[in-house]
Amino acid sequence: MKNNFKKIFFLVILSFYIFSYSNSNEVFNFDVTEIEITENGNKFVGLKKGRITTNDGIIIDANSFEYDKKLNILKAAGNIKIEDTINNYVILTENLTYLKNQEIISTQKNSKAFDNEGMEIYADEFEFNKILNILNAHGNVEIKDNINDYIIYANDITYLRNKEKIFTQGDTKAIIESRYNFDSENVVLLRNEMELSSSKNTKIRDDNNQFYNLSKFKYLINEEDLIGENILIITNYNQPISDKFYFTNGNFNLKSKKFVAKDTKIKIHKNIFDNNENDPRLYGSSSSGDENITIINNGIFTSCKKTDTCPPWSISSKKIIHDKKEKKLVYDNSILRLYDIPVFYFPKFFHPDPTVERQSGFLRPQLNNSDQLGTSINTPYFYVISKNKDLTFKPTFFEDNKFTLSNEYRTRGRNSALDFDFSITRNYKSASENKKKNFSHLFSKFNFDLGWEKYEVSSISAKAERVNNNTYLKLFDSVLLDTPLKPKDFNRLENNITLNLDTDVSNFETGINIYENLQEKNNNRYQYNLPYYNFYSEYFPKNIKHGFFSFASNGSNSLINTNNLKTKIVNNLDFKSYNKITDFGFVNKYGVYLKNLSTVAKNDPQYKSSPQSQIMGLLNIETKLPLVKNMEKFKNTLTPKLSLRVNPSDTDNFSETDRTLNVYNMFNINRLGLDEALEPGRSLTLGVDYKRQYNEHDAKFIQLNLATMFRDKEEHHVPKSSSLNTKSSNLFGSINISNPWDVEYFPKTNTFKKDLFKIKYDFALNNDFNTFEHNSIDFTLDVNNFVTNFTFIENNGEFGDTNTIESTASYEFADSNFVKFNTRRNRKINLTEYYDLIYEYKNDCLTAGIKYKKTYYQDGDIQPKEDLMLTLTIIPLTTYEQEIDQDLYRN
Repeated sequence: MKNNFKKIFFLVILSFYIFSYSNSNEVFNFDVTEIEITENGNKFVGLKKGRITTNDGIIIDANSFEYDKKLNILKAAGNIKIEDTINNYVILTENLTYLKNQEIISTQKNSKAFDNEGMEIYADEFEFNKILNILNAHGNVEIKDNINDYIIYANDITYLRNKEKIFTQGDTKAIIESRYNFDSENVVLLRNEMELSSSKNTKIRDDNNQFYNLSKFKYLINEEDLIGENILIITNYNQPISDKFYFTNGNFNLKSKKFVAKDTKIKIHKNIFDNNENDPRLYGSSSSGDENITIINNGIFTSCKKTDTCPPWSISSKKIIHDKKEKKLVYDNSILRLYDIPVFYFPKFFHPDPTVERQSGFLRPQLNNSDQLGTSINTPYFYVISKNKDLTFKPTFFEDNKFTLSNEYRTRGRNSALDFDFSITRNYKSASENKKKNFSHLFSKFNFDLGWEKYEVSSISAKAERVNNNTYLKLFDSVLLDTPLKPKDFNRLENNITLNLDTDVSNFETGINIYENLQEKNNNRYQYNLPYYNFYSEYFPKNIKHGFFSFASNGSNSLINTNNLKTKIVNNLDFKSYNKITDFGFVNKYGVYLKNLSTVAKNDPQYKSSPQSQIMGLLNIETKLPLVKNMEKFKNTLTPKLSLRVNPSDTDNFSETDRTLNVYNMFNINRLGLDEALEPGRSLTLGVDYKRQYNEHDAKFIQLNLATMFRDKEEHHVPKSSSLNTKSSNLFGSINISNPWDVEYFPKTNTFKKDLFKIKYDFALNNDFNTFEHNSIDFTLDVNNFVTNFTFIENNGEFGDTNTIESTASYEFADSNFVKFNTRRNRKINLTEYYDLIYEYKNDCLTAGIKYKKTYYQDGDIQPKEDLMLTLTIIPLTTYEQEIDQDLYRN
């Protein structure tokens, strides 16, 4: 009993009132509902929730306590709250150790500290030195200032409360004003000065997707001033198009965008000038600016690929001003250098800002010189009218007082697009009429998507083409007609309106067409189709397994040669069988073709003025037998084939219609290219195909095709030029040989690694087998860097009367320069039509060349000419073309 009394000095349990222990000589005051005092009064244990206070303003609430009076150490656990009423801070945690003699408070698990000034600190553990007023936080530390709006993340921080200084150890992240994300290490935060800094490498990313990398930095939070060294700034970070800025040191205000920096290097994204080989860059000794203006002192700009040598071209300037509002670069006292040799001096020079895709400003000027038009300069200006409209004004000035005013207008709607190109040339002296005239053109294109749900395509399009001189397109092509709207055929203009409606099984087109043949005179040059339509559809009946139907219909109302009016409607109903392979290997198929032609005409030599309608039918049966022989290295395929055609109906007379056949279209159903008729009579077409190819792949290196036709009687309404009007047609053939050597082959591109040799010979042999009515040879040899091509064409008899030779040869000295020669000679009249000799040096940003051209062609204002031209293109600044005085190179 006595021993138990010694072990337990005093035990009191109160269930419904509070026991208070206090002694003025003690440092802790306990206010708890249950307490145990042991070890002769040296150990106090609070078993239930209570509060402990100190004489220096500390209040501690916890679920349980343990106080060692000898060591003057307090431990607490569970829902702990430490409040310093004098220094105004609160700490929350799960475990606490308070070394009262050293005035050190340590916490473990889910620790949080905050004050009444908006500061919050979260960590796994705290160690707070009350004497020094220093807080150390360890493990998943987060500092949040709700008033100044910043958050700092680290694994170890120290907070000097007297100095309001926070510094971290190791990797640190910070978020400032929810706009700037810092990724650094060993960061220092001065709370009174609102200054964040680090001497370690730091990455910053803002809410505009701009990236900063600095070897050291200081950031003034209130002023949003960033000061750093060895700075890299990347715009549109991690995006396809971004630019890079390098500075040795600089001061940047992230709010106003003002900055001052030293040793500036700007690398613009590579494909800004539509060439991935470019490395456009701008260097300067220093730079400054704001949101609207950037000034680079002692700057050098080039777009050339970066190498160890000097760039092909560069512009150096005492001062380069980038006006972001006007979207242009302005140069003061500039020198254009070619391979570091100064060639031009510009007191003032400017060009559009290359970092903006669509902007108002001058585009690249172009200088030209030729015998036909003389020297000229083109200075285009691009103007943005609105978000979806723009205009390009392109004045061109010539040396002899003539000038051209050109305009391109573009507008885009949600479902529409309109392009318009117009120009007028004043004071051009026509060589054919020997007087001054005005030339002009008008090109336009319009597309509108109707968006009809029942159709995959539903659109209306229109096109207009107009010139006031027959040779205008040929004469001004190289100088003025740099537009996608110009006609593809310089002898024919087209004006139309078209409606297109397509589904997955049919398509329909209708509209009006007006064609103008520039080689014809007066009203005979026009052809009108008012209106026309085309319809096509395929049908696959479920109860018919061996073939399918197709229906096509087209019609037009056309006016040609002033008074020749013709209206026609053509309906085609076809049945085509699928291929059927027999046990012997024959591949058979057949087709039944029905055509209905309805016509009415006026002043037409072929159709009557009263309505006419006729029905025609054709049966075609085809068979072929592929024979394959596999060898060790090669595979040989021989395929004899035949086509039997029967058409009991007659047709209109097309005997004078120009139609040329070859071995490739002999087995086509409409081999005569007649929309209004089916080939009449009974005929048997025979052919054979042979090819030899490598076993490893399907590349053919020898191919032979032959075809001919036989009839039971002559058909006088068939075009004579086709030779299908006789009982026995020409023998059509083709021989193709390519790469007869066993070389490395690339299946995806169908190309060979080594030497490339190709020869193609097409012929048409008369049925008497002693006259070739057509011969054409195309020969190509590609050995190392030398490529030559030779083309010979000869037509006789019904094929015409031509005999020409054309030759091209080129040699690449290296990847950047080559020479090319091209000529064509008409052997019938023993006349060379032209010579072209070109030498060109080219890299990613500069092209220079010498061109010699001599033509013997004359057409109106197009005169025979002989030019020796020097051309220079500096990408993206300008193009210069200058004729060399003929007397110089002739002497």
